Amino acid sequence: QVRLVESGGGSVQAGGSLRLSCAVSRDPRRSVCMAWFRRTPGKEREEVARISTGGSDTSYSDRVKGRFTISQDFINNILYLQMNNLKPEDSATYYCAAALWVCAWKTTDYNYWGQGTPVTVSS
Repeated sequence: QVRLVESGGGSVQAGGSLRLSCAVSRDPRRSVCMAWFRRTPGKEREEVARISTGGSDTSYSDRVKGRFTISQDFINNILYLQMNNLKPEDSATYYCAAALWVCAWKTTDYNYWGQGTPVTVSS
């Protein structure tokens, strides 16, 4: 069992920055992949960024590429998402997820999820 607890969400004006954190209850390297997803009311959960815990290969959705950075701290077992130049369309609840076997975008590939942290970007 892996417990994931997100923090760092909040309200910010367009162009601002936030850093989300996800505390992982065990060494993230025991999962193949860690990722951030987001969801707005009435929409499907969409991928934001993912990182392979072994080689630190990263992948980003086109909507956030160049603005968001995913990283991991193996000493403190924390997954980060640095979000810069935020836009109103980035407003959503952001979820941290861990996959045991596959590093891909399908939500069904992820075995553990956090409870989410809300982000609101005003124009």
